[in-house]
Amino acid sequence: MAKTKADEVKETPLMKQYNAIKAKHPGALLLFRVGDFYETFGEDAIKASKILDIVLTKRANGAASHIELAGFPHHSLDTYLPKLVRAGNRVAICDQLEDPKEVKGIVKRGVTELVTPGLSFNDHVLDKKRNNYLASIYFGKETLGIAFLDLSTGEFMAAEGKAAYIEKLLQGFNPAEVIFSKADKARASEILKDQYATFHCEDWVFQFDYTYEKLSNHFGTLNLKGFGIENLEHGIIAAGAILFYLEETEHKEIKHIASISRIAEEKYVWLDKFTIRNLELVFPQQEGGVPLIHILDQTLTPMGSRMMKKWLVLPLKEKAQIEERLKVVEHFYREQGLCGEILVHLKQMGDLERLISKVAVGRINPREMNQLKKALKHSLPIKALLKSQKNASLKKLADQLNPCEFLLEKIETELQEDAPMLTHQGGIINNGVDAELDEYRKLANSGKDYLVQIQQREIQRTQISSLKISYNKVFGYYLEVSNIHKEKVPAEWMRKQTLVKAERYITEELKE
Repeated sequence: MAKTKADEVKETPLMKQYNAIKAKHPGALLLFRVGDFYETFGEDAIKASKILDIVLTKRANGAASHIELAGFPHHSLDTYLPKLVRAGNRVAICDQLEDPKEVKGIVKRGVTELVTPGLSFNDHVLDKKRNNYLASIYFGKETLGIAFLDLSTGEFMAAEGKAAYIEKLLQGFNPAEVIFSKADKARASEILKDQYATFHCEDWVFQFDYTYEKLSNHFGTLNLKGFGIENLEHGIIAAGAILFYLEETEHKEIKHIASISRIAEEKYVWLDKFTIRNLELVFPQQEGGVPLIHILDQTLTPMGSRMMKKWLVLPLKEKAQIEERLKVVEHFYREQGLCGEILVHLKQMGDLERLISKVAVGRINPREMNQLKKALKHSLPIKALLKSQKNASLKKLADQLNPCEFLLEKIETELQEDAPMLTHQGGIINNGVDAELDEYRKLANSGKDYLVQIQQREIQRTQISSLKISYNKVFGYYLEVSNIHKEKVPAEWMRKQTLVKAERYITEELKE
């Protein structure tokens, strides 16, 4: 319903700003930063208060108008955001883009991230042991196209086939969110059956020419032949729609999505959902039961855990590949010493796959950068151990491992060993990396000593024995001279204040 002028008068400036930002993201729950809190208003507040179990109140929205309000401290975002996303919400995080102390009137705000169930880098939203896939489905007349993207790792895949095959893929990859065209809502509900968080895009997004161009522009290629998907028209449409959705959700740094591959139907045994459920491969049928994955998954890294789950629900079909995998397992079984040595290094790896993606999108913090350094350090001996083996598959793996020695040396040289998690806390860069930083750090850490040196030097130069250096907010650091010695004051000192028994001066040096 259109707003009248009377309605606009009633709105407070803050709520006017909120409503303008909310209008740009109508399907998302908006977390609106106000001072030290993230606030939600209206329907969002009612929804958030139930999911997060926080107090719902009301605030004034101008003359004779009130609106529901629910909020939480900004430093608790990592606690509350996962709960909102796991409840199936798209969450727009709106931050203050200016320092409130330096602004008169309303602070400029804007959405800095739109987190959806299928798109997140937040460690508290993601499950380390499973991939977090966003799926996109394109509904052709008989053939359907599908694409899967794990934004946190950069893994991107496409396929196409009949509805039954698409259902098996959905069952195997178990996406956290599925997108499709608005025109296909009815057909989508037949396949998805309310089992997934969903979002529908405008129909024009799912056009072949648009999506083909989107993919080729992103990868910087003339065509998609090199990825093996050139002839997957429906798969291309589904994959290109994912790139559109990334733009729409403010995910613009996506260089880590460096490739796309075809899901080879002929390579795997496609288990239907009844088989996966009845064999209790991933989830138990009874409460307290133990699925097969919990017995098999003795991996030491999150990457290994995610791969193990994939191997379990997508068993290989080709005999040569099965035998190659078995030979590697047999080699490790016979070489227990080798196995033990590699395990020692794998324990130190952390989630290298997701750390690399965080670097690519500029979301890694200093502490995580040190974890990346640790992982790279431990990849060196793993590469050497694999290379020394007679097994051809292990040698091939060794060749694929890039220890990034230049990067490792750069992090080791420039980043402090005990760097904090938050960048504004300082103490990130090592001494000796930047001369200007070293100088500022020296001033910050030994500022008093520096001032004492100035004081002692000026006492000797002027013979003013009672000279003092002090500070106030009006003109910063100053020299105070008692009236007895004011005749000795040098001409270049600038008088700033006259007191009953003394005078205060500043110099260019103290100004700086």
